Amino acid sequence: MTKIRMNPKVDFYFSNAKKWQSEFEQLRMIVLDCQLIEELKWGCPCYMLGKSNVVLIHGFKEYCALLFFKGALLKDSKGILIQQTKNVQAGRQIRFRTVREIVEMKPILKAYIHEAIEVENSGLKVEIKKNTELIFPEEFQNKFVEVPPLKIAFHALTPGRQRAYNLYFSAPKQSKTRVSRIEKCIPQILKGKGLND
Repeated sequence: MTKIRMNPKVDFYFSNAKKWQSEFEQLRMIVLDCQLIEELKWGCPCYMLGKSNVVLIHGFKEYCALLFFKGALLKDSKGILIQQTKNVQAGRQIRFRTVREIVEMKPILKAYIHEAIEVENSGLKVEIKKNTELIFPEEFQNKFVEVPPLKIAFHALTPGRQRAYNLYFSAPKQSKTRVSRIEKCIPQILKGKGLND
């Protein structure tokens, strides 16, 4: 039997988790038992096969989760994979709220991880659909008319930055919230900066 290898650099994440600490520890043992390499990426425990990311452990306010980087390619025989948002094309999550859920699902989780490893070994890739045309919310289009330099500055941004702003502006259901977000970001766009720069 191969020894489970914990990465001391990742211990910090688990020992400092304010929420989901017990759940994270359970998930860590399950993933490490599948012989993946443990690293810290994007501030989260990431499990790799060679140089390829396979699965990540992360926590949110309402749940913690295992994120499968190529989850869209898994069979999902138990129907437990969740697409985090409609814009996520490759990744899929399995969400948890209790240690008990994780313990009860241990054999299923291992099966999914082993399938993810097989997908990685096979060289399969998720076909990413190019979203060639962005549909801007009306409130943002109105700002283009009100502030002509905004349109020029926005179209000078990289496609990824444009997409990030568009998703951020389009998300709220109420127009006043969309307007508030747009107005808050105008100075940033005029400086040629992205949403998270």
